[in-house]
Amino acid sequence: MKVSELCELIQAENLTPSLEEDREITCGYACDLLSWVMAHGDEGMAWVTVQTHMNVVAVAVLSEMACIVLPEGIRMEAESLQKANDEGMAVLTSPLTAYEICGRMMAHGVAAHS
Repeated sequence: MKVSELCELIQAENLTPSLEEDREITCGYACDLLSWVMAHGDEGMAWVTVQTHMNVVAVAVLSEMACIVLPEGIRMEAESLQKANDEGMAVLTSPLTAYEICGRMMAHGVAAHS
């Protein structure tokens, strides 16, 4: 699944529209503890989190994730969003809960992180 397809699936708005949405999503993950995500993050991951500060972008870039997904219409701060744009990291916001987002990803073939 590509980031653009995930946007449609979870009714998401891409908060980084200048970035290409063709990155391939290889797995999904939901966690808000950054140290845990740093230890378990993977290339191509779609990471669902309620965290919106600058360190979220750094962790996602470090792990070469496909995108950051913010549930429940959460918006990322302007400074963090600018950093995401600068680093080429897509940030999506969805009106769905984290539970619903992960359920839809799994139902459409996005693997859980192993």
